[in-house]
Amino acid sequence: MSVPLYQAKAEFFRTLGHPVRIRVLELLQQGPRSVRDMLAAVDVEPSNLSQHLAVLRRTGIVTATREGATVVYVLSSGDVAELMRSARRILTDVIAGQGELLAELRDAETRHPPPG
Repeated sequence: MSVPLYQAKAEFFRTLGHPVRIRVLELLQQGPRSVRDMLAAVDVEPSNLSQHLAVLRRTGIVTATREGATVVYVLSSGDVAELMRSARRILTDVIAGQGELLAELRDAETRHPPPG
């Protein structure tokens, strides 16, 4: 029995739905990183980071290779990096829109203060 595409997409986005995983993906946009490098940039315990990396690896969003005693992670696809850039652009637009709305509300309140 196959899973509907919309359900698969929802699962994909749930996988991304944790701040530590998003931070890891942002770091990996800059290129391959060792666990040690990521630990220095992500404020979590090593075991916690390891769990999040395992989730990303199981879903195929990142891949890992061993270089001696060091495990190095990389994004599995340039599409993942593009998704992260798209999310940043969307959030920038949303926040800018909210800022414009806030400015309009403040302007309206200045012109028409509430009674009392």
